[in-house]
Amino acid sequence: MARKNIATSALSFVEIVMRADADTIRAALEARLKTDELLAEREQAYRRIAELEAQVEELMGEPGVFVYPPPPLPVASFKATPASKKAAQPSAAKTATKTAATAQ
Repeated sequence: MARKNIATSALSFVEIVMRADADTIRAALEARLKTDELLAEREQAYRRIAELEAQVEELMGEPGVFVYPPPPLPVASFKATPASKKAAQPSAAKTATKTAATAQ
């Protein structure tokens, strides 16, 4: 039996749930499996990058001395959640208070 070609148009959540025919569900599953494979490959690449950067820092003898150039290709951008962004950057008021306290 010949396999019918599935349209490669973007599948929305509504199409998958409302149409719910076998071809649409199969296409969504195939897309999900391919996405999972790509994410696993991406994780391996990031692990390799971390290993390389650790080797560079070991050669330099001190972490943070070597300034890495920007990546040659664009990568997915990450948006910080408000909680993690707030935790990563102390507010200006707290910094000013700490500076004033240490100056006295």
